[in-house]
Amino acid sequence: MATQSGDMKDEPGAGIPAAAMTIIIPAYGVGAMLGDALDSVLAQDRPDWRAIVVDDGDSRVAGHVAPYLADPRIRFLQTDNGGLPTARNRAIAASDTPYVALLDGDDILEPDFVSAMISVLEANPNAGFATGDATFFGADRVGELFSAYCPQAGPPTLEKLIRREFNVFGLTAMRREAIDGIGGFDTGLKSSEDLDAWIRLLSAGWDLAHVPRPLARYRRREGQMSGNTPVMLRTAHAVMSKARDHLAGRPEAAAAAEMIVRIEHDMAIEEAFARVRAGQVRAGVADLIRLGVGTRSPRWRKALLLMRIAPFLAPWLLRVRERT
Repeated sequence: MATQSGDMKDEPGAGIPAAAMTIIIPAYGVGAMLGDALDSVLAQDRPDWRAIVVDDGDSRVAGHVAPYLADPRIRFLQTDNGGLPTARNRAIAASDTPYVALLDGDDILEPDFVSAMISVLEANPNAGFATGDATFFGADRVGELFSAYCPQAGPPTLEKLIRREFNVFGLTAMRREAIDGIGGFDTGLKSSEDLDAWIRLLSAGWDLAHVPRPLARYRRREGQMSGNTPVMLRTAHAVMSKARDHLAGRPEAAAAAEMIVRIEHDMAIEEAFARVRAGQVRAGVADLIRLGVGTRSPRWRKALLLMRIAPFLAPWLLRVRERT
């Protein structure tokens, strides 16, 4: 169920330019940070955008978006809680521009985001979506680039995307006919729904356009879904299993199968860490050694050795994981 604060269509005489792009902003649990996101939209260097803020069942969003609704280009979509993929799909369905873009309610767009994305999509009629780099800010990694942690080695291909050799930063822009053509985001996924959509867009024959410079700022903070490793691994496994089956008979299916094996290995490591945290130190450390965690760095080798000798040190030594 969704209700809108106004008509989403452009109206003659409204005093605003016809829109080329709608920016979709799910805003569940972001509080006053939504203001930073909306300020960055208002600062865009071309004015022919619309923005739809979706509360996804968070009643607190209304108060934060209210001061911005005086701008007729910004609309508020009140919905029940359906999760991020559902919120995005609802907002896309409520828009009517040829391009749509994604902005999380706690992140920030650079002033040339809209102009750069539209330019690169217009330059290639077969480009179904476009991505750029991003700069971290907030809790850690301040000033560092997304591409330093998640490579964007071009040119982007379906196999590179599956193997995570080319990583799409989540604040993308899409051609409407492309995202509509694959049925939108998979509402059955708790996370990694964007990776699933990018795989399906490329497998449908669309190209991915890339702007090799930061077009957004990504806020690092506690409690983000991206920091929940077990959930991220489970959904990544689901996405790669879906890709392997969908791509059966194509060479990229083998890449998806290889990634499934890698993810299962990482899931086993997470289970071993969970055993250590639960007090099953000797069994957990034995599994970590068997799984090769000790080969990551000399610091890890020393930490695992100490855990075996003095299990009571495990809670303190596990902090090494946050520093490697």
